[in-house]
Amino acid sequence: MKANVDKDTCIGCGACPSICPEVFSMDDDGLAKAIDSEIPEDVQESAKEARDDCPVDAIDID
Repeated sequence: MKANVDKDTCIGCGACPSICPEVFSMDDDGLAKAIDSEIPEDVQESAKEARDDCPVDAIDID
């Protein structure tokens, strides 16, 4: 399972890293980014919560 943030959609609100800092962080451009590796099993639920709470639906988790 991997996360992806659509930089064209992201508004840089900071919700995802505040919910799941193990997977999401803010980039130098002020937009969110996701780790490049697989989401660790112990944080998959919080990563999904971050996706669901994104106000502009910029996060995909596959």
